[in-house]
Amino acid sequence: MPGVITRLVARPHHPDRVEVHVDGRCAFVVADVEAARLCVGQILSEAELAGLRQRAAETRAFDHAVRLLSIRPRSRFEIESRLRSEGLGAAAIAAALARLERLGYLDDAAFARWWVENRTRFSPRSRQALQHELHQKGVARPLIEAALGDFDADEQALAAGRQRAARWANLTPAEFGRKMIAFLCRRGFDPDTARRTTARLWRELGADADPFPPD
Repeated sequence: MPGVITRLVARPHHPDRVEVHVDGRCAFVVADVEAARLCVGQILSEAELAGLRQRAAETRAFDHAVRLLSIRPRSRFEIESRLRSEGLGAAAIAAALARLERLGYLDDAAFARWWVENRTRFSPRSRQALQHELHQKGVARPLIEAALGDFDADEQALAAGRQRAARWANLTPAEFGRKMIAFLCRRGFDPDTARRTTARLWRELGADADPFPPD
């Protein structure tokens, strides 16, 4: 049934968003450019109300996605999944995703590069582990492979191991070897790479003993 706009209220912390009150109750929140076409006392038909509710849902989806992206970059799949979990409809989500992509806020190729660079800097791991992580985030395989184009497993294993080597410097060679290999394997490196890297890290510590003495 039709409704009458009784109030238009700008949100205190979001002045570009306006609450639209219909028949004395807050019905939805729209962007200020949408609210500029409305006025108190205006009678809205059922079709007009339905259209405004849909645009309000699109605004809500877009705003929520922007908040998520302000925390860290995310893949398209991540954003879509989070918006679905908020109970937003498919049409509102599709409109929000299309707008985000037009604005350059969603770019899975750039996201994949960022993810690999971030892992390389703070938490190095194997190529296979990175492939799995990006696959779980819905990134297409060609984009994953492009982001991993110059990946060097030995260098990444060394970078990962150096994060732990100093704290284990006082262990016996055998203990150092067991702990480091286990750590590198948890990061996804294969046993041969883990063993080769462990021996090199032990030498970097200036130790003479072999962490892998013959049985």
